[in-house]
Amino acid sequence: MDELLKWREEFPILERTTYLINNSLGAMPRGVEAKLREYADTWATRGVRAWEESWWDLPAQVADRMGALIGAAPGSISLHQNVTLTQAVITSCFSFRGPRNKVVLVDLEFPSVVYFYQEQQRHGARIEMVRSEDGIRVPLEKLLEAIDEQTLLVPISLVLFRSSCIVNARAIIERAHRVGAQVVLDCFQAAGTVPIDVASLGTDFAVGGMLKWLCGGPGLAFLYVRRHLISKLEPTVTGWFGTAEPFAFDTEHLSYHPTARRFEHGTPPAPAYFLAQGGLDVIAEVTPERIRARQGELTDHVIARADEMGLPVRTPQERGARGGVVNVGVGPEAGKICHALLERDVCTDYRGDGLRISPHFFNTEDDVDRCFDELATLL
Repeated sequence: MDELLKWREEFPILERTTYLINNSLGAMPRGVEAKLREYADTWATRGVRAWEESWWDLPAQVADRMGALIGAAPGSISLHQNVTLTQAVITSCFSFRGPRNKVVLVDLEFPSVVYFYQEQQRHGARIEMVRSEDGIRVPLEKLLEAIDEQTLLVPISLVLFRSSCIVNARAIIERAHRVGAQVVLDCFQAAGTVPIDVASLGTDFAVGGMLKWLCGGPGLAFLYVRRHLISKLEPTVTGWFGTAEPFAFDTEHLSYHPTARRFEHGTPPAPAYFLAQGGLDVIAEVTPERIRARQGELTDHVIARADEMGLPVRTPQERGARGGVVNVGVGPEAGKICHALLERDVCTDYRGDGLRISPHFFNTEDDVDRCFDELATLL
């Protein structure tokens, strides 16, 4: 812990705020400001030359750095604006018009993903929704049973956004592959805090973003594609950055890029790549393994304080079964309580009647205690 505490000074917001909302927007490292200044200076002094001199290669460089954190080989990740768009790129590689047209979802998925796939019913998709019995865990046996020979895609989160429950991704992937289906593993609530090896898991696709635990700000998501699939897939959500020779301007022939860059589309958001590097610098040095260990201690402390106050916990109690969020039930006024805490410079968020408290490696037990001490005055 003492070794990790040196990082507190690298996050300016911690000087004045008890920041426990890292599952929503990770605290900004100081390095991000320097990277943004670099971007502004490059644009100001080099103008359009910046594309050829540095910006053009940034997507691949940042993608490979991101890949190193989740066990993805170089050239297997492309970058996009958000995870919903990554789902659109993936589905554009397939057709829902044949007999294999089923998408298996769980009702605990993030709503944006559910909305997206429900609307694919316009194009022939059949949705099978597997419902949780307790609102915390995925009913694994029911999910595995739903994945059959008519299933095309199984979009599933490794860590559920509401309860922070870790899903048995390996069992889901093995079942999907046994019947010829493919898995889209959403790592948004896991990347950076839960050690992941996408190659070892064998997932077909993995998605996530810089916004949360990776502390890289909004505007950048990643899409991993299993190596042997890359050359076989041709997305219809595409654009000039997905081609082998973007500056050929050949409108008669579309030749996809040989690497995962084939899943890119239009002109990329250069500022977001600079933001992302500031977060990746920190997370890569600290390492997901050390973050995982420290976060386990802190979330244990959150659960202990909730137990002391008699508040229900809607997150698995076992450290190995949960990610970095603890959902603490505070009643129907959760929204008002969350905003009252914010007025006291304690940042959490809420879903339904629960506060989601999400410490990162740079937080302390004192941060957690302050949150609960303030919370006690509001209940």
